[in-house]
Amino acid sequence: MTSETTTARLVEFDDAGLETWCDDERFEVTGERIGEYAAATNDPIEAHLAGKVASPVFAIVPVFEAMMMPVIEVAPMDIFGRVVHGEQDFHFHRAIQPGDQLVSRAKATGYTSRPNGTAITILIECRTEAGELVNEQYLTAFFRNIDAGKTVGAAAPAHKFDENLRAQQPVAVVPQHVDDDQTFRYSPASGDPVPLHLDEQVAKDAGLPGIIAHGLCTMAFASWAVLTEVGGSDVNRLKRFAVRFAKMVFPGDDLETRIWKVGSADGVTTYAFETVRGEDVVLSDGLAEIAD
Repeated sequence: MTSETTTARLVEFDDAGLETWCDDERFEVTGERIGEYAAATNDPIEAHLAGKVASPVFAIVPVFEAMMMPVIEVAPMDIFGRVVHGEQDFHFHRAIQPGDQLVSRAKATGYTSRPNGTAITILIECRTEAGELVNEQYLTAFFRNIDAGKTVGAAAPAHKFDENLRAQQPVAVVPQHVDDDQTFRYSPASGDPVPLHLDEQVAKDAGLPGIIAHGLCTMAFASWAVLTEVGGSDVNRLKRFAVRFAKMVFPGDDLETRIWKVGSADGVTTYAFETVRGEDVVLSDGLAEIAD
């Protein structure tokens, strides 16, 4: 019996692309789009479904065009097909509302070389046209089996799950189901047209068993689980929401989001969470900060 070791390919990244903001992207928020996104993520919170206020992960929609542009400034185009969404970390200053005219920009702040690949950290800012900061987002783009050879600049803030929490019972466990048509509803609602989520043959050609669910859709599932169980279904109280995308999710999957209380300070309660499919953790290192 033999084992093979995959050697990471050494690739030079362009440090000159760091700390360079991309062009502004503009987005007009409508109640209809807010409601469509809520319905596409099986969100049970009435204010989201009615389009009165946006659900947390809707914050990705206005920044979608801007968020990956800085990656191209740092990583060479010939490896772009290897990139996956590694982590997402939202820092909310206020909830998105219908009628908002939003302006987004993004920049790469640094990259980290690891034994199994290289992670680029992208900072995204979303403001109103008047300049009010609505949210900041840290996106980690991960290149499997690519070695940048060094670590440069700033990484995203940490949100590691404390394994000692497993000695405690979760404060809530929320069963969830990924519908067979979930990706076909989520794609237009989010503006994400990637064919791995929509075309069975494309997915199989990529070595997958079939189409995969959008990671941010699974993150949206976790967000409404947290809000309904420990946030009073009030998105205005959510100050931070972060995950690592650990495993792929497929249409038809049964999931479960488990939530633990970490502690309270300065009027904010911190929770850790994870989303699982059976024994598989599909969203790990979940962190939510909720104002009391």
